[in-house]
Amino acid sequence: MENVEWRNQTTITEFILLGFRDLQELETLLFLLFLVIYIVIMAGNILIVALVVTDQHLHTPMYFFLGNLSCLETCYTSTILPRLMASLLTGHRTISFNGCITQLSFFVFMVTAKCLLLLLMSYDRYLAICNPLHYAAFMSSWVCIQILSGSWIIAFFCSTVITFMMARLTFCGPNKIDHFFCDFTPMLKLSCSDTSLIELVDLILSFAIILPTLLLTLTSYVCIIATILRILSTTGRQKAFSTSSSHLIVVSTFYGSFIIIYMAPKAGSAGDLHKVFSVFYTILTPLSILSSTA
Repeated sequence: MENVEWRNQTTITEFILLGFRDLQELETLLFLLFLVIYIVIMAGNILIVALVVTDQHLHTPMYFFLGNLSCLETCYTSTILPRLMASLLTGHRTISFNGCITQLSFFVFMVTAKCLLLLLMSYDRYLAICNPLHYAAFMSSWVCIQILSGSWIIAFFCSTVITFMMARLTFCGPNKIDHFFCDFTPMLKLSCSDTSLIELVDLILSFAIILPTLLLTLTSYVCIIATILRILSTTGRQKAFSTSSSHLIVVSTFYGSFIIIYMAPKAGSAGDLHKVFSVFYTILTPLSILSSTA
């Protein structure tokens, strides 16, 4: 009996990314828009990395983290946008199972690393503004390399765990992902296996990493703003705020859209809203980094 049931379940080998299916008449326009955005993001972030590496005056913790964030955004955007643009241009929306798992793996890695990196950048600004006398000791070059390496290791661990568990699930149809990339929740909906364990692991990792990084980042900026408001000199206040405001914009854009996506309902028109805000934290956040450093 078990063999009969197993034969009746056809394991799918590819998925169909529905993308912006309700905007088919605008696909050419969307392709051109995303192409321009991709070129700007790639050129801008590569330029930032090149400047941070070559200019000796920029060899400071703040620009060290900024260069790493720009490098991360380059990879992050390249994980999603080229595949999206190809589907808009050719109408070919299928992606292999292995390709989908690979994209999910890179996406989880990039998102986790970005959360941790934004926390490190907020901590750097907190020390520079709230505890300037201890800044040199706490943010030496060796310390920066260590904490950044730790962030990459944690992100790799989370990505490996989620990817391994997702790859072990059975997908027997339907194979249509209502999204423009292989995101965790839309993929999980299509599995015909028991997903309670992977959902529990995802929840544990979120509470262990994503939530603490958000709360600590917000706490850092509350302290930073409180310290800036106590500065008597208008010039000093403006200088302190200018070094933190750009990063605060990036944090607000990323976490704001991220929270809306994973707290909002996923059905009906809310599913379309999910895609809209996914554009914010996957595509527009890298743009906000460029505009804030301009």
